[in-house]
Amino acid sequence: MLIGVDIGGSHISAARVQFGNGEAVLSDFHEAEVDTFKDKNSIIAAWSNVISAVADKAKDIKVGIAMPGPYDYKSGISLIKDQRKMASLYQKSVKNLLAEKLGVSPVQLEFTNDAEAFLLGESLAGSGKEFQNSIGITLGTGLGSAIKVYDVVKDGKLWTAPFRDGIAEDYLGTSWFKNIAQEQFGIQISGVKDILEEDFDSEISRKIFDEFGKSLGEFLFPYLIRLQAEGVVLGGKISLASEKFLPSTNSYLKLMGYSVPFKISALGEKAALIGACLPFHLK
Repeated sequence: MLIGVDIGGSHISAARVQFGNGEAVLSDFHEAEVDTFKDKNSIIAAWSNVISAVADKAKDIKVGIAMPGPYDYKSGISLIKDQRKMASLYQKSVKNLLAEKLGVSPVQLEFTNDAEAFLLGESLAGSGKEFQNSIGITLGTGLGSAIKVYDVVKDGKLWTAPFRDGIAEDYLGTSWFKNIAQEQFGIQISGVKDILEEDFDSEISRKIFDEFGKSLGEFLFPYLIRLQAEGVVLGGKISLASEKFLPSTNSYLKLMGYSVPFKISALGEKAALIGACLPFHLK
């Protein structure tokens, strides 16, 4: 039994994954909110409860886990320390802790970067199927990125890439929307969903999304050129508002002479579940 797992700072989802004919079928989906500010035993217990619910007492399982970085993915050791979430797991072998709690061998668990798992899943069974060379971007609280060249998909680690007077994540995550709304318009928002509300000033919303879209195009342009990318696959919560910002992204890239198609995730959160299981499927 293959079980795909997607773990974030406050959420876990898991499901059984079956591969066949270039497709993937998910079943027995479970999810839960998890307080990762707690101690390591509480976090591991919460994660294992969801995985166990999918396994339904089976021990002959292989568990593919999509996890945000920084991480030693091969060893399953957490290197997350500066984001407060999951702090109690810093330098701990999450692979061994989870395996012990689940009552299985550590070799039955594999860890993959979450953005990498997203692009792997979309490339196999979603919006990235048609691209040999592509970039996967997840837009949300932070910026996730992965790069696909033929059959190889790797974590792009572009969130820390220098951009303007900071790094990419300063301009391509939720915090940028909060900052721009406050600094330019004197408005406090909790996230992108506030700008999408019907009673929010439409002209301010348009200006914010136009600026965001231009920033996305400006940032991606040199990487698209370097990789000769055929397209971009977008995921994450902010991508759900793509019709608001992609026109300005496309306008910028057209102006620069390198237009590529942008495909919105067809699988949503299922993409990472599928991608996380591929290390087992391809063995």
